[in-house]
Amino acid sequence: MSEMDRENCKYTNLTMKINSGFKEKIALRNSLAKETLSEFFATCLLIILGCGCVATSILSNRSLDAYLTNNLGFSLAVTLAVYVSGGVSGGHINPAVSFAMCLTGRLKWAKFPFYVIAQFLGAITGSAAVFAIYYDALYKYTGGILTVDGPNATANIFATYPQPYLSVMGGFADQVFATTLLLIGVFAIFDKKNIGCPKGLEPIAIGLLILVLGLSLGMNSGCAMNPARDLGPRIFTAMAGWGMEVFTSGNHWWWVPVVGPMLGAAIGACIYVLCIEAHFTTDSENKHRSTEHDHYEKHELNNMA
Repeated sequence: MSEMDRENCKYTNLTMKINSGFKEKIALRNSLAKETLSEFFATCLLIILGCGCVATSILSNRSLDAYLTNNLGFSLAVTLAVYVSGGVSGGHINPAVSFAMCLTGRLKWAKFPFYVIAQFLGAITGSAAVFAIYYDALYKYTGGILTVDGPNATANIFATYPQPYLSVMGGFADQVFATTLLLIGVFAIFDKKNIGCPKGLEPIAIGLLILVLGLSLGMNSGCAMNPARDLGPRIFTAMAGWGMEVFTSGNHWWWVPVVGPMLGAAIGACIYVLCIEAHFTTDSENKHRSTEHDHYEKHELNNMA
């Protein structure tokens, strides 16, 4: 080994030791703190990428392909967010999902408020990032007047609003139904007793689930299915210049994408457990059935003999 190679090796080892020492100093020891930070960061990422796609569509006047662009963008954003946080917190990025996990014993209730607070703070932070990135474009598009309704409305970059024809009860049913299907799909994808999904591909399956739900059920109000994704950015827009109209628009629509998904998540979890999960056989039952089957085969062979 030459002198230069030895020096490079020493430098590499020194760098690795420094990096290792730095990671050990900043590493969180508490598992709940790790999970909370993971949910915050992943939800922030979801809003930056998802709402960023909506901003691109609206501010560039791409009305023809906006529906497909927005649904694809949010689906890919969810996929990446789950990849980022899935190994730490499960990648819920949605209070409705966390609620369903608590209801079915997959998440401790003590963790629920921490997950939800992290998700809401992440959504608000992500909204602020999108606002900062598109600040100049927003003011060029709106002339400095930020509105919720009208031809130059931009509040819908951040939160969902109903179509003019949609009633509040119709929108509530829409959110309950969509989130019910979302949770049935999520439970099926992660259920190892079912067909399941190959390890490492679960986020892609979740992204495809979001895509099909958005394309099939998103026309009425954008198919939020996520209280943090909707209320977090809505709170930000109220503070950033759109005012309190973000809460009164659409016959006080704001509560629908908050309450509807929570109810839908509970219904979806119950449907999956009652209709699918509860009917899988246990390992002991499988072993007993296998023994019975072997005994039956031996009996048949003895008779043939």
